[in-house]
Amino acid sequence: MDVSIAEAKNRLPELIRAVEDGGSDVITRRGKPVAQLTPPPPKRRHVRLGGMKGRIRLLQGWDAPVDLDGFLDGDP
Repeated sequence: MDVSIAEAKNRLPELIRAVEDGGSDVITRRGKPVAQLTPPPPKRRHVRLGGMKGRIRLLQGWDAPVDLDGFLDGDP
């Protein structure tokens, strides 16, 4: 449903209920779309600290100092 900004301000609770029921609303300014009300993603990803522990292995010497001149010349 396309709704002007002024109309959206007056009918916001009604527009939100319509989105909760699965719809979506486009808010317009002078007939041009400027925003859209849509339902949120179905489920947000749960962040788990330490989830990659034991899966990542670093090679020997990964933290060795880098020779800047050699690096700039392309030497590994």
